Amino acid sequence: MNIDLTDTTSSQINSSLVKARRAAGSPAVGMVLTLIIVTDEGNHYDALKSASQASQEHPSRILVVIKRPGRSPRDRKLARLDAEVRVGGETGTSETVLLRLHGELAHHAHSVVLPLLLPDTPVVVWWPEDAPAHPNEDLLGKLAARRITDASATEDPVSTLALRAETYTPGDTDLAWTRITPWRSVLAAALDQRHAPVESAVVEGEAYNPSSELLALWLADRLKVPVARKVSAGPGLTAVRLTTGEGEICLHRADGSLAALKMPGQPDRHVALQRRETSELIAEELRRLDPDEAYAATVRFGAGRLGKQTIQPETVNGARSAPAAGAPAAGAPAAGAPAAGAPAAGRTPPEPKPEPEPEPAKPSAPAHRALEAPRPASPGPAGSSGSGGSSAPPSPPPPPPGARPLEGVRPQPPRKDPGGPGGPAGRPAL
Repeated sequence: MNIDLTDTTSSQINSSLVKARRAAGSPAVGMVLTLIIVTDEGNHYDALKSASQASQEHPSRILVVIKRPGRSPRDRKLARLDAEVRVGGETGTSETVLLRLHGELAHHAHSVVLPLLLPDTPVVVWWPEDAPAHPNEDLLGKLAARRITDASATEDPVSTLALRAETYTPGDTDLAWTRITPWRSVLAAALDQRHAPVESAVVEGEAYNPSSELLALWLADRLKVPVARKVSAGPGLTAVRLTTGEGEICLHRADGSLAALKMPGQPDRHVALQRRETSELIAEELRRLDPDEAYAATVRFGAGRLGKQTIQPETVNGARSAPAAGAPAAGAPAAGAPAAGAPAAGRTPPEPKPEPEPEPAKPSAPAHRALEAPRPASPGPAGSSGSGGSSAPPSPPPPPPGARPLEGVRPQPPRKDPGGPGGPAGRPAL
């Protein structure tokens, strides 16, 4: 069922969707996501056809945003919304709404799309042709959990990939990366069978092919080996060669449909690597709505390496490259650098201070004091002590007032420690 609406609003479009579902006999909404396609009048047919085929696997509400700002000043001042609602028929279980935004309304597409989003479902935005430089900063891109671009549809795919690396945000992806999924699967399975370390790699493909660039970057990042890029007649990717210590692993596709896998010590085998349609690529991207970490690592690794004939990794075979001649070894200080504990440059080292002479150890425990020689009593009353403290041996009590000291009697030294014959330490002899 098709419903044409001229000079309409988002509210009228929603009412038409409900009316069309009831007329088709399916009032319930069975869609799992909302797919927004931002394109122009000349490319919307192919994009809508691919999205409709992908919706057979992922039932969704497809909103095709066609911007027509106008050429003349009079047309640019207009603000009109024309819509076409399609339910059932070729769309299957999905719903399709074509939105043509005229004049000034073309710059406010998000305000038209927002009321048409399915509640509590993820949103995906796809730019089949020209995508914004920063998809995440676009007003429509901010509504989406996944943002799909296609570098192969631009005039300079390599520069576009470099821009994607600079502006990457979790949720971004590119169909040039989706095209190499079968290649990555076959190569990973081949290396699982042969555990010999890879020494180098070569990727052959058409010139200015973004998929060849991404595959070379992925191999260099994962295998830590240099990867060379060679231009071939195509179509697309044609061959990948991995050099190992046991021989060469070659995955060659000459006709764009059937590839041959050659491995040392094994017979050649054929692998189906047909060039896929855009609808299959979109269906693959709609299977996962979480950020693609492998794509993020590849585009970030490719920053500054895109377009080069040979891609050099940061490390080779998992080990860091050897230092240059004259360079210090790992963990050693560089030339002219102060050693550990040395003062920084421009500072005068402090003069060493003379270490104080160690004082003789003084026993502090009462048992050690009992082993010392007795000190002579100071002049004064008999039995008085010249030093105090809790650790000194107990002294006899002073004589009572008025008592006269005995003449000719000297104070007796204390007896030895408890182990000797004198009795308890510090106790005066009788």
